[in-house]
Amino acid sequence: MARIAGIDLQDSWRVGFALTKIKGIGWSRSDEIVSSLKLDPSLRVKDLSNEDLTRIAGKLEEYVVEGDLLRKVREDIQRLKSIGSYRGIRHTRGLPVRGQRTKSNARTKRGKRRTVGAFKKEALAKMGSTKKEEK
Repeated sequence: MARIAGIDLQDSWRVGFALTKIKGIGWSRSDEIVSSLKLDPSLRVKDLSNEDLTRIAGKLEEYVVEGDLLRKVREDIQRLKSIGSYRGIRHTRGLPVRGQRTKSNARTKRGKRRTVGAFKKEALAKMGSTKKEEK
């Protein structure tokens, strides 16, 4: 099992796919890395030599990946919150940031539905009887 940028890559994975398991590396950047290093796209991780692994790790240093990327994103969100921008306020409240509608959707952000409306007759009757007893 090869280890690149702190991530264990399974031996049976193709190199292009394995690189996408690193945060900050998607398909297009993975293809770009494989082609710039002149590696065979059908090559498996177990077939890579130590030299190939060091070349890949060296190429990845050109990009912001894993912990550095997460830290940068967290700092950006904190900056938005501290200056009080609209996007920062939406992050603080846990609501969608990019203009999505929230009246009928956004259940994952807003939580489980809570019914707000009229009471049942029994609940109203109980409330009425307790008020009479207080007098």
